[in-house]
Amino acid sequence: MREKENLTKLGSKVTTYAADYDPGVLETFQNKHPDNDYFVKFNCPEFTSLCPITGQPDFATIYISYVPGEKMVESKSLKLYLFSFRNHGDYHEDVVNVIMKDLIRLMDPKYIEVWGKFLPRGGISIDPYCNYGKPGTTWEAVAVDRLTHHDLYPETVNNR
Repeated sequence: MREKENLTKLGSKVTTYAADYDPGVLETFQNKHPDNDYFVKFNCPEFTSLCPITGQPDFATIYISYVPGEKMVESKSLKLYLFSFRNHGDYHEDVVNVIMKDLIRLMDPKYIEVWGKFLPRGGISIDPYCNYGKPGTTWEAVAVDRLTHHDLYPETVNNR
């Protein structure tokens, strides 16, 4: 089955972790239900990248939600991709946009959103959010609506 889907990461007995940002580790498989609109959500609570100025680590939970088209991202390759940010220096806002754009190029989803909830450094937490709806589809309007109504009622933050 792996050969049919052309997946090399899933089920591999040897896992190689990239030392720096590497979108080349991402893999896809065919969506068996491309005519159905449904969300797939990944919660990645152990995300780490580096501040591009100080080199200090930034920790976050990254939420990725998407409505697949023909292709879906394979979760182990996504885990390895997110791990590849560990030694990569980028601002929080850049991180979520890079992740989103890489996944758009990879899968051509109907809709996708990426939300980073970064732990504070210097007393400030930053929670950037970005999204995309495929142009010319109903998902384009959904993207505008979700962005304009995003975080209207933010949670109380007591632990960050």
